[in-house]
Amino acid sequence: MPSFNYTAVSHSGERKSGTKEAPNASELARALREEGLIMTSANNQQSVISSSFNFRKLLDVFRIFNRVPLVEKMMFARNLAVMVKAGFSLNKALQVLILQTKNKRFIKVITKLEEDVRQGIAFGDALAKHSDIFPDLFVNMVKVGENSGNLEGNLKLLAIQMKKDHDLNSKVKSAMMYPAVILVAMIGIGIGMMVFVMPKLMAIFLELNVELPLMTRIIIAISNFLTNQWLISVIVFIVFVFGSRMFLKSKQGKNLLDQVILKSPIFGNISKKLNSARMARTLSSLIESSVPIVRALEITGGTLNNHLFTDSLSESAKEVQKGQQLSEILMKYPHLFPPLVTQMIQVGEETGTLGEITKRLAEFYEEEVATITKGLSAIIEPILMIIIG
Repeated sequence: MPSFNYTAVSHSGERKSGTKEAPNASELARALREEGLIMTSANNQQSVISSSFNFRKLLDVFRIFNRVPLVEKMMFARNLAVMVKAGFSLNKALQVLILQTKNKRFIKVITKLEEDVRQGIAFGDALAKHSDIFPDLFVNMVKVGENSGNLEGNLKLLAIQMKKDHDLNSKVKSAMMYPAVILVAMIGIGIGMMVFVMPKLMAIFLELNVELPLMTRIIIAISNFLTNQWLISVIVFIVFVFGSRMFLKSKQGKNLLDQVILKSPIFGNISKKLNSARMARTLSSLIESSVPIVRALEITGGTLNNHLFTDSLSESAKEVQKGQQLSEILMKYPHLFPPLVTQMIQVGEETGTLGEITKRLAEFYEEEVATITKGLSAIIEPILMIIIG
């Protein structure tokens, strides 16, 4: 039976560590619970000794393979709100969440949060140490909730906000799945034609002994290159893919991509409505949580995908701080914000119901995005057929 090095916490908050035999980590956690201890970590001694190179540690370096999904954070906020309402102390609630969480990286983060809270650090400040997991929106809403004594309410708002974000992203990804599959198939078929079909047709062209059209000569040249220089072709393809990704991650690349998306006939409209919905939803949650409007605009800008929207809200925060109305500032960006957005925000400012108005605005645009994405495949399909032809 394997032995485990473990660390655990008693109900009184005392930290303990030791070695214990158990069939697996789950059985070890159960045995420790019977002794009144909550396990925070466990390492199999045999695996540590037998393997000096741990593949999982390598994955930890590449965080893309070890990310904390949005759903995990949503459930974290929702369950924490329930336990706070039920009267659990914050560190006790975090100890329970450690046992409920499946993501290994998130378990380590929650364990660190529990340790910080037990040492007297404010929960919001503890969250701020993990900015790669918890964005400004999460941290600020928790801090405001702690200061106002409404932590439970703000955690519920966060859970709702993240669920809406998840639903919105899922709808867009689902709508894009079909076009993406078609494009990949189109590229694969094109390469297959060049490598396997064209060489057989070239013998017929040579027998004709006539001057071929320019397009045909170009296709034959590409086919010859792919067939005879396949290694170079693979290297060029890999360099192109990685080069494109690096460029799109740069500031210039992001700017160019965002501008292209906004000016494209189909995706431009989706991008505007998607960013308008996310802006309104986030701004509504922050205002309802009593976050100051200037700070709320700065945080909201950081949650948007398109840098043009982010820059406009960053500029809006500066102008609002000077005393200007938000609706007047957003009117300067008609290419980003539809008239309905500025008009409803103006009504909210005049009536003092900006939080409620932006919430309704978010619901409207979320429905708009859902409607567009449902028919997106039908719109794109004939365009793809033309390209394939």
